[in-house]
Amino acid sequence: MEQSVFGLWDYIIMMATMIASVAIGLYFRFSGGKQRTNEEYLLADRNMSILPVAVSLMASFMSAITLLGVSAENYYYGMQFVVINISYGIATPIASRLYLPVFFGLQKTSTYEYLELRFGPQIRLLASLTYTLQMILYNGIVLYAPAIVLESVTGMDRLISILVVGLACTFYSTLGGMKAVLFTDLLQSLLMFGAVFSIVIFASVQLGGFDQIFVISKERSRLDLSNFSFDPTERHTWWSLILGGLITYLSLYAVNHTQVQRLLTVRTLDRSQQCLWWSWPVLSVLSIVTCISGLAIFAVFKDCDPLSNHSITAIDQLMPYYVVVAMREIPGLAGLFVAGIFSASLSTISASCNALAAVTLSDYVGRWLKVNSSYIPWLTKIAACAYGFIFLALAFLAEYLGGVLQAALTIFGAVGGPLLGVFTLGMFTTFANEFGASFALLSGMCLTLWMSFGGPRPVPIKLPLSVEGCANNITLLTPSIPDPGQYFYLYRISYMWTSPIGFIWVIIIGSLISLAIKWPQPWQRAGKLSPDPALFTPPLAARLRAAEHKKADVQCVLLKQSEFHD
Repeated sequence: MEQSVFGLWDYIIMMATMIASVAIGLYFRFSGGKQRTNEEYLLADRNMSILPVAVSLMASFMSAITLLGVSAENYYYGMQFVVINISYGIATPIASRLYLPVFFGLQKTSTYEYLELRFGPQIRLLASLTYTLQMILYNGIVLYAPAIVLESVTGMDRLISILVVGLACTFYSTLGGMKAVLFTDLLQSLLMFGAVFSIVIFASVQLGGFDQIFVISKERSRLDLSNFSFDPTERHTWWSLILGGLITYLSLYAVNHTQVQRLLTVRTLDRSQQCLWWSWPVLSVLSIVTCISGLAIFAVFKDCDPLSNHSITAIDQLMPYYVVVAMREIPGLAGLFVAGIFSASLSTISASCNALAAVTLSDYVGRWLKVNSSYIPWLTKIAACAYGFIFLALAFLAEYLGGVLQAALTIFGAVGGPLLGVFTLGMFTTFANEFGASFALLSGMCLTLWMSFGGPRPVPIKLPLSVEGCANNITLLTPSIPDPGQYFYLYRISYMWTSPIGFIWVIIIGSLISLAIKWPQPWQRAGKLSPDPALFTPPLAARLRAAEHKKADVQCVLLKQSEFHD
């Protein structure tokens, strides 16, 4: 495997990225309110402008794993995956009009406080612990995975990678709070765009034109978008990508605490909705360009696939390998790429440090302990710092955990659908109760985790590859494809259907159990006859308010009639 030692300009670009991120944290630590209150530290005093919030929404979950994985996806399996961007356009108005107004109206520090107000304390704790576990596991992988990939193809020591990214991120997010996180996300997003655009531009020059990327990809069957099959066992179809992408997007952008917390950093609901709307094109542009970068790399390596040639050992190494082989002669380009990959990790980890600190203080510390209000800002910063070190520790342990790496990523995807289902039950129905929602959430996660972890399962079939142009004259062996029928059906279902199945399960089971088993609602325990309309999605809230007004009018008429007769 070819490896390269970074040149001067590569190191300058890398160091400038880290120094700029730390400097932003220091600036917000010693300017403005100096992070003295939790309102400023966790929610940026709710006075942020739209641009940094919109870009941060994209950056929070567009990790290095995503950039490396999506490019490899298009290289080995074709461009069908790009269809998922349609689901983002469908989901954005749903999230902004039906879910966001509820959270914005309540103005709670933790998203999971909603579940206690709507259902009760047990489900709030259950959901909060689930979120905390998934984010800790996921961010350990976000820190570890790019380091191991970059080490394997560039020679950059993984220990240095993990320490530089982890410590820099922990430092600036702990010091500067949400403002530092948002503005560093803006800088880091530019570097992420720079990394993938540099690959597309450089490959276009190599191939003799941008159009050659698509000409070659079409010749080698990479541009087929015609899979409209309803078969759920097919890996990527229009239906699985649109419906699966819709539920995945909503689980992240409508109810995930990391994103909701960002949407509460602006002053008005209208501005918050604009943040969500503007994040959509930013996300889609980066997603589409990353897809094209995979095709660009394929067009360059069309006659000598590096995985078949044993130049790389995993498909996630494809993009860094291209940078090392093709772009090494131009000073600074490799540094720009690595800065972009590191930035993708930085933005995800810093978002999680801040979000988990908010959940810890609100859902755990504030729930069980009475803390002097003057200590709360310091405790929040300590929590943010502690989570940064937990991510570091998990990243160092990750190489000894083997299959847990994929397990952590699977957990992240598998719990999203059931959690979205619980919030949807709460916002869209008045009859769902805590017992029904809790049972549905637990059973739904058991189902989705079983579907995700169960095995053996069939290996995805790659599109045709070639090694005819390789210098070492290797022979490409055609793998035998086992009969899919020999695998248990549930394990053959595409991973894109996992979240929708979990979501539908929670809605159906939660509704049936809530209707069958009467369980006291929070407003009934408080001695009220009707629920607070603020806990429900705007259309249902409007109906509840109308019913209340009608009831009040009837009572007024009856009271007047009673007074008349007296």
